[in-house]
Amino acid sequence: MAIPAPVYGGANDKENNMKKIRVAMCWDDGVFTDTKAIAIFKAHKAKATFNLCPGNAQNEDILPKWVMPGKGVWTHNGFQPGKVGLDSIRKVYGDFQVASHCWKHEVAGRCPHAEFMEGAIKAREWLENTFQRQCTGFAWPCGGVTPEAIADLKAAGFTYGRSTKYVSDLTENKEVLDLATNCHFMARDFIDRYENAKQNCGLFYFWGHTYEMMDYDRLYEQLDAKIKYISDDPEAEWVDVVDLAKELKAKIQ
Repeated sequence: MAIPAPVYGGANDKENNMKKIRVAMCWDDGVFTDTKAIAIFKAHKAKATFNLCPGNAQNEDILPKWVMPGKGVWTHNGFQPGKVGLDSIRKVYGDFQVASHCWKHEVAGRCPHAEFMEGAIKAREWLENTFQRQCTGFAWPCGGVTPEAIADLKAAGFTYGRSTKYVSDLTENKEVLDLATNCHFMARDFIDRYENAKQNCGLFYFWGHTYEMMDYDRLYEQLDAKIKYISDDPEAEWVDVVDLAKELKAKIQ
């Protein structure tokens, strides 16, 4: 992917450790294609948060495959991305942050509220027990958000809830439990949005599903180029979503 080299403010920026922008990213659903993206993130020392639904996983890994669409099973254009198994989930995601995406992808507003809350909290508790650390982040399955769910997630101790909405400047957000990002990772103007964020609030947040790249190497090469672009920028710093949300909350309060 041809991405222009970033233009930096001065020759000594890296030496002076000048950070103008903090960058976070997250990925949904715990699919097996995450493993290919993780190799890219590790190569460029990039931080990421993975939003997981433990109740949808089996003990063993399920590998990706192509199937005939329309046969009563979910696919992404005929591609099934597989699942990271419960037996390997800690090994796969242990170097990154993880967050609740509900137990079985329960969607607020589409299922009873009590069922949604049970799924959100059960996933968090399972992740905290498995990874032995706090997991206070949340990503709304299918972008379904309700005022009641926002209030109850906040009362339950969740620190942010990522939605599927977008804003050009993250400070346009009014509530971190209904957190819009800057863009999807496949946005056509991804680099422009990144550079604009650097000149504005200094925070940049993007998200996606690794299954959207299916098993096409060229799409993973494009992702690699975007991650490299940010990692090579001496004015940029990768941060975890939970830390970006805390900083953003301080800015918008």
